[in-house]
Amino acid sequence: MRYLITGGSGSGKSAYAEELASTLLLPVYYLATMQAYGEEGKKRVKRHRSLRSGRNFHTIEKSLAVNEVTIPKESVVLLECLSNLLANEMFDPMGIGTDGIVDGVLKQVKLLSETTTHLIVVSNDIGFDGFVYDEGTSLYIKALGELHARLAENFENVIEVVCGIPLNHKAMVPE
Repeated sequence: MRYLITGGSGSGKSAYAEELASTLLLPVYYLATMQAYGEEGKKRVKRHRSLRSGRNFHTIEKSLAVNEVTIPKESVVLLECLSNLLANEMFDPMGIGTDGIVDGVLKQVKLLSETTTHLIVVSNDIGFDGFVYDEGTSLYIKALGELHARLAENFENVIEVVCGIPLNHKAMVPE
């Protein structure tokens, strides 16, 4: 089963995804994609690690090429998060770059979903503020929107978390 969980910053999407992963009764592999830049980034990573402590998650920190990780078939992968992965792949010199970025990231997610029983992808909703951004940021926002649309089309479950409340836009009951 595949789940796309989106929401704004601080919406509760990560907590919801972690709770969902815990209910699926298989080992959980937490695939963390954030590259910690500066003190604020380091604090966020530290905070997320502490929130996961004691939850029996197997954390793998991988900011690029997430499909290269080895994960047992009978497991849950929680990819946290797609928006970080996209930024890393677009702007890191070792990443995909901007050409073919959407297909490149979709390929990684598809390969992950083929190697595990359940895949939960968490992502940020951005770009609704009406601001005009520089070219790089605009390309990023457009690519993230396309990724969301294409994953939503193919995933069985699409959930948006607003103010801590999950809104099911597309739901299939697990077998």
